[in-house]
This record gives sequence, C-alpha cells and structure tokens, in this order.
Amino acid sequence: MPAHPARGEATRRVTARPPRVLILTASYGSGHSRVADTLAAEFRQAGSEPTIVDHFRDLVHPTFDRASRALYYAVLRQAPVLWGGAYWLGDQIPVSSPLLLSFNRLGTRKLGRLIATLEPDHLVTVHPTPVAVLSELRSRGVRVPPHTTVFTDFVAHTQWIYPKVDRYCVPAPEIAHDLTARGVPRDRVLVTGIPVGEEFGQSADRAAARLALGLSPRLPVLLFMDGWSGGFGQLEQATRKILEMEDPLQAVVVTGREEALEARLRRLAAGRESRVKVHGYVNNVRQLMAAADFLVTKAGGLTLAEALAAELPVICFGSLPGQEARNERFAAMAGVALVASSEAQLHRVIAAALRDPGLLRDMRERIRLYRRPRAARGIVDLVLRAEGRARELAS
Repeated sequence: MPAHPARGEATRRVTARPPRVLILTASYGSGHSRVADTLAAEFRQAGSEPTIVDHFRDLVHPTFDRASRALYYAVLRQAPVLWGGAYWLGDQIPVSSPLLLSFNRLGTRKLGRLIATLEPDHLVTVHPTPVAVLSELRSRGVRVPPHTTVFTDFVAHTQWIYPKVDRYCVPAPEIAHDLTARGVPRDRVLVTGIPVGEEFGQSADRAAARLALGLSPRLPVLLFMDGWSGGFGQLEQATRKILEMEDPLQAVVVTGREEALEARLRRLAAGRESRVKVHGYVNNVRQLMAAADFLVTKAGGLTLAEALAAELPVICFGSLPGQEARNERFAAMAGVALVASSEAQLHRVIAAALRDPGLLRDMRERIRLYRRPRAARGIVDLVLRAEGRARELAS
C-alpha cells in the first residue's frame, strides 16, 4: 500500500506536533530490541516522538511472552537442530499457510486498537510477527499508516515478506535481489544496512584502545563474543583451544550476562591472563573491536553489522542453526568472514589468518563494500520522507 506523505504533512501542520512513530519489536534474542532502541534514539534526534512496543509482551500477553521465550531459549540450548528445522520450514511455506496455526496473527485486535489510540504517523517493524499483523489489518480494511520493515538478519526469509508492506529496509544488495526475485516490487526495497549504534561507525585508535585495555601492542588480538547476552555459542570450547595453541596472540573473551560461564572461563585462564582476558557483560564493545584484529563469534545479524561498521574481519564459530547459519553463509560468500565449523578447524583458521596479512587486507576491502554505519539515520530519513538523503546515505 503506497505511503501518503502529503496527508501526513497536512496532519502535522494542523496539529502542530512532532510526527509520531510506532516501533514494533519482540524480545526473542537481543538483536530486535537493540535495533528498535537505536532507531528510537535516531527518531528522537530527528525531532520525532517514537514509541517502542514489544509485540508479544504488550499486544498478546506477558505470560505468553515469557513462556514462548523460555521455550525458544530452551530449544536453542538443548536441541538447536529443531530450531533450524523450524526456521527452514517457515521459509518454505507461504505466509497464508494453515500450518502457521494463525501464530502470525497474534495480537491483531490489540494492535488495531493501539493504532487507533496512538494515531502514529509512521509504523516501523523490526520483527516478522508485527509485519504479518499489520498486513492482516490492512487486508481487513483498517487504515494503517505508512509501514516500513527493517530486516535484522542478512536473510530474505519468507515470514518477513507480506504483500501490504510499503517499504523494506534490507542489509545488502543480495537481500534486495532475493526480495525482488520473490515478487516484491523493486521500488519498495532499499538497501540501508542494519541499524547499529553510531559509535561503531566512528574511527578509533587501535594503539590507544589496546593501551586502555592492558593489551600488548605487539601481539595480534582476537576478540571472542557470543552475542551481547551470551550463553548460546561455544565460548568455552574456543577458550580452551586458544590456551592450547602455541601461536603468539592474545585473546579477549566476553561472556555477556552468563555469570557461570564467566566464572568457569576465569578459572580456566587463571595464571594465563596475559594470553586470555575474560570479561562478563561490557558496555565498551566498540573499544574492544577497535583493539582487535579479528572477531570470533557466532553469526548474529546485529553482531555482524557492528563488526562491518567497525571494519573488523570476522571468524564465525558456533553459529546456531536457523538465521545464524544463514547469516554465516552470507558473510562467507561476501568475503567478510571466515568460517570454522569445529574446534580443530578453528585452530587452523586462526593460525592461517594471523600468518597471512594479505588475507586480512582483502577482507577489510570487502568489508568496505558492505559496511553501512549510518543505517539508522538513513532509515529515519526515509521514514520521515527525506528519501533522497536516505538513498545517498545508503550508497
């Protein structure tokens, strides 16, 4: 459904208020919510009034939200292959399939009431379920403001693609091509990148970062992360492998909010802190990336986008089935990441990468083709109808 910028501008002139933006997210993993927060901050800076709503918590039921997230995390920890199978199946079946059991319509009535009450000028979705619900509302004849959906993974997944979305903001040209191949009109697809904090696009002094972190300026640095919250990858296996290796290097391991894992790794690295430094949850990820030569991580969409913005080559290790496996495949084919599928292979990949400066140089050149550190600003400009500036920023 096409947007109506003139109508929106007329409304704002009459009411003399900043444009209201409703951002719909869900707390399955930290990526969706952090993208929503980044966009909200950028909308505020642009003079708008953003409101973030968690679809399952606020529009379905808090109990459903807690129970479904607990199930999701349990599956990821105990039987990740089941999630990979479900993710694959969801990509094969159409969005109207009865196999979805109307899951993609949960919260429809409450969202309709929220839109009527809040009267937003623009809608932004960063999770597929509200995309589906907004499309359903439009199919019922409900007036829905211009709707932009922002992809948070390097994947064109079927359950993100609905017929009544005004525009899609995607992370890379390959994803745009995939959408158009699936029938989405090209003029509704804009390559913007995934929104990241503005600090990831700022230049940083590697020597200063290493000095501040107590790292040697002479040895290569590997940064190990498991996403912002941690606990789902293979950090313990990776740390053991680093301690076994004889190659001259130093590692920084970030465990996120997993306190038990942090304690185990601190015991493991006891007496060898000059080689492996263990941290829990941190708020200086940009500084850590500035100090590193490589990031070793599972392939979360937002983590990859932050590494791209910071021009940091990636070694993917421990990626979960589903969207992370697809992100990993994209990053490897784009030439911005290497992949290690086992502990033995991790050893070989790290050793090869550190011994070949040409490989590091080539990866950085590829990264510059894909990094879009101003994605949030470009998306906000697009939503607020400064479309020409958005296209310039996304290029």
